[in-house]
Amino acid sequence: MVICADGLTWIKEAISTAYPKAEYQRCIVHMARNTLKYVNYKDMRSFASDLKTIYHAPDEKKAYENMHEVTEKWNSKYPNSMKRLEDNWDAITTIFKFSQDVRNVIYTTNAITVNTRS
Repeated sequence: MVICADGLTWIKEAISTAYPKAEYQRCIVHMARNTLKYVNYKDMRSFASDLKTIYHAPDEKKAYENMHEVTEKWNSKYPNSMKRLEDNWDAITTIFKFSQDVRNVIYTTNAITVNTRS
């Protein structure tokens, strides 16, 4: 079982207690929003693009390498944003255990709707 949730206080521990075999995945959308809240508007587009290199990496190893590159680039300007990524690394990397098709489903707690009309 994979449970994707936002970063509510103690949610990871509650899930672990109730479902000890479940995988916890921190919602990437919520994580990105929480990371970007520290970023100045003029840097937001560039910073967000760099974040995507982490979340869209093919595997956890490459994501970790990308996180360090992004940290090296932005840490002096936005240390709180980079600290959030490092502090939550274990909760945002569950996604790399799965194929891209599965990742597309479990990366967010937000409802995803597909327009099937022509």
